[in-house]
Amino acid sequence: QNGLKQCLSEFKQQLPWVERLDVTLGQAVDPISQSASSKDGVDPENDFQREMSFYRQAQAAVLEALPRLRKLQVPTRRPDDYFAEMAKSDQQMQKIRQKLKSKQEAMERSEKAKQLRAMRKYGKKVQTEILQKRQKEKKNMLNAVKKYQKGLSDKLDFLDEEQTSSQGNKKGSGSQQIKKGPNAKRRYKNQKFGFGGKKKRSKWNTKESFNDISSFRPSVAHNKGPGKAGKRGKKALNKRPGKRARQKMKNRAR
Repeated sequence: QNGLKQCLSEFKQQLPWVERLDVTLGQAVDPISQSASSKDGVDPENDFQREMSFYRQAQAAVLEALPRLRKLQVPTRRPDDYFAEMAKSDQQMQKIRQKLKSKQEAMERSEKAKQLRAMRKYGKKVQTEILQKRQKEKKNMLNAVKKYQKGLSDKLDFLDEEQTSSQGNKKGSGSQQIKKGPNAKRRYKNQKFGFGGKKKRSKWNTKESFNDISSFRPSVAHNKGPGKAGKRGKKALNKRPGKRARQKMKNRAR
């Protein structure tokens, strides 16, 4: 206790009030109730009452100190051209601004990456569903084919369904494309060679075609038509002589 009193005596300095500017007062008078709230009337657990008591005490100190400062001719208002230096320098504020900007850009990049991952996940999900649907359709068709081969079923509806589904897929995928016919090369080959199918033994006669003689023309059969002889005569006139005939013709010329 003696040490505390000694320290307190050392802290005390006999200086004028303008150098100390200490004011110790109670709370200011409430203008509404025209009375000062007592210390015992403040509930320390009530935040509003506690803060209001601090505010009233500071207000009372200001009302007491301002007249004394004016009496001592001490200015209490800040001039219009007053310049107060910031607590932090411009370089420090620039660093803070750059850090905030980089943090915001990192958050934007993270959000974009999150959206891309979600889109990829959705795309993979759709692709998986399509593959599963195709596998299911293929499995059903194979089961139907096996049943048909074993004689358990005599229906070929699965072929119509397969054709309809393939046409639907083509229409869905190429809805924006204009359907075009075969090109000139394809049309020429179709006209020349046909459209595929069985070609072996395609020209063999059958019993019906053998008995059908309605299209038989004796005049033109076996190159005996009227035009055929004329053609043979014309060819005979233009035919080159044999080797012996040419040799005899040379000997006569000599």
